[in-house]
Amino acid sequence: MRLIIAFLTVASLLVGCDSSKKSDKNEVANTATPDTAATETFEPSRADIALMDTLQKQTFDYFWEGAQPNSGLAAERIHLNNIYPSNDKHIVTTGGSGFGLMAILVGVKRGYITKEQALDRYVQAVDFLKKADRFHGAWPHWMDDNTGKVKPFSKYDDGGDLVETAFLIQGLLTVAEYYKGDPSEEAKKLVADIQKLYEEVEWDWYTKGENVLYWHWSPNVGWKMNFPVGGYNECLVMYVLAAASPTHSISKEVYEQGWAKDGAISKDTTYYGLSTVLDHYEHNNDPVGPLFWAHYSYLGLNPKGLEDQYGDYWRLNRNHALIQYRYCVDNPKRFKGYGENCWGLTSSYSMRGYAGHHPGKSDLGVISPTAALSSMPYTPIESIQFLRYMYREQDSLIGKYGPYDAFSLEEEWYLPRYLAIDQGPIPVMVENYRSGLLWDLFMKNEDVNNGLVKLGFKSPYLDKKS
Repeated sequence: MRLIIAFLTVASLLVGCDSSKKSDKNEVANTATPDTAATETFEPSRADIALMDTLQKQTFDYFWEGAQPNSGLAAERIHLNNIYPSNDKHIVTTGGSGFGLMAILVGVKRGYITKEQALDRYVQAVDFLKKADRFHGAWPHWMDDNTGKVKPFSKYDDGGDLVETAFLIQGLLTVAEYYKGDPSEEAKKLVADIQKLYEEVEWDWYTKGENVLYWHWSPNVGWKMNFPVGGYNECLVMYVLAAASPTHSISKEVYEQGWAKDGAISKDTTYYGLSTVLDHYEHNNDPVGPLFWAHYSYLGLNPKGLEDQYGDYWRLNRNHALIQYRYCVDNPKRFKGYGENCWGLTSSYSMRGYAGHHPGKSDLGVISPTAALSSMPYTPIESIQFLRYMYREQDSLIGKYGPYDAFSLEEEWYLPRYLAIDQGPIPVMVENYRSGLLWDLFMKNEDVNNGLVKLGFKSPYLDKKS
């Protein structure tokens, strides 16, 4: 996934917060228990619902009107000022396309398009994916829309990307669940094609024979990227899908030793009066990571009631969002604009190019709208405050496809640009808040359920089947 790579590159240059600073912050922070009762009983107003409708329509349009013409999949980026890096207009982004497939279902749910229109687009996309470059079943990070050939993301990243593939499969399986039971031959073929694509991903091969999943493999440089995926980040769904695979499944030991680091993942800390639940510190040298960690795996994987031996995933994500909210309200760096109406840090564009934003050393004064908006299931009150602020007070920061990727009131900076991986979670997570649509579809999948059981998860969806 592009965000975490860029984030880790930046993070390696940063100096971490020491424990004394964390303790001082906890002393001054609001340590009250979050008012979950208020959140659960909160009812958005008609005006709020109208704003949600506008937001979902605009962000949906990124993946509908703004899709790449040949594949129907997501453009890596759309710049309304038409200034792009060289030869960058024809890139299909794999993970962002997975998010976009789910966003199109939001379009059907909300009446922007018909089920039949969506089906035509899905057939177009799947036909492209069947012919596109794959490496032991995994798609590359980027593909050329005209040819389906890999477009290197970086010097050595010119082969399979298992994390991006997982986000794409998450979207594909959600689509398949939606069309199961549809009597048309076209829908039946789509469902079968998606299942075949899933079964062709060689998750077990990407372990290299070790008890961990590796992010990349290239036919040109092999395992040179050398990126084992372990410790908490945005990649939980990759391990679930790998365990769930009916053809190339990983063992529970790969999850426990690779992802969970033999239990070290559960070493949490307290920041702004809230437990992080799992260990964010290992990756970023600060107490909490960027908010996309709370979004990407959970577009389909419902964290409500989801628990394993390491943590409660609803509490994990809710606390993550609330910590960021409290941090921006406290505003220790005194950046202009930060407060209860303007909050949320995640990887995005910035004045310094693409950067990983989160509380601590890497806070540049940049707000990324996807952070608060995609957190709506966890923090509806706080996220809707941000939604109102954007559309009523900062509408110059909103364009054709919704809020621009990032802005800084401190630096008086923004660009009319969008990234698929930032726009995609917005309509999906807002819909999960409103109706639970994408959660309910993905969590119905029998393979997914089998994977969750194999890894020792508990979930209300599993209870219904027992």
